[in-house]
Amino acid sequence: MLLNCYHIELVEAGCDEAGRGCLAGPVSAAAVILPKDFYLEGLDDSKKLTHQQREKLRPIIEKEALAWAVAFVDHEEIDQINILNASFLAMHRAIEKLMLIPQHLVIDGNRFKKYADIPHCCIVKGDGKYLNIAAASILAKTHRDEYMANLHQDYPHYNWKQNKGYPTIEHRNAVVEIGLSPFHRKTFNVSDPQLTLSFQEEV
Repeated sequence: MLLNCYHIELVEAGCDEAGRGCLAGPVSAAAVILPKDFYLEGLDDSKKLTHQQREKLRPIIEKEALAWAVAFVDHEEIDQINILNASFLAMHRAIEKLMLIPQHLVIDGNRFKKYADIPHCCIVKGDGKYLNIAAASILAKTHRDEYMANLHQDYPHYNWKQNKGYPTIEHRNAVVEIGLSPFHRKTFNVSDPQLTLSFQEEV
């Protein structure tokens, strides 16, 4: 069973990102502050849920959260600062957009760059442990999926509506055969006929 908060006595925001391992499109992040007594049947790590389940939970989270925000870092920024820093930046932007200032942050994963003077904790697999991180994982995922589905209309040959920019065999083959779109990350290279994926992830 997921817990409501890490620090129940504080106004706490859960943060998570989506799209870090994609070949194309932005990385997204969400920050969510839930009520202390919040409970939502089926809320869990977005990776454990189907597309339909995530889409069903999204409007409930957005309606019932005390505050929520989603932010993006685009493919060009990712190429400039690398994907790890882009993930941190996306979370910073989401926190900055919150209508309620959190007193504490819980971050999914094991690394984070401090935001302002707000204390934080990194929780490995936190999206399967805390409701606010799970809610953030769903918002980050669904908003990014929606963005990629819209891009698909102009670039249907990469099938982003289905793969959302992730490096499926079909997507990698399309890059090899057609080349990169304007929305591909140039530092994420499909570098040979074996379709190996390489990218830099440094602080």
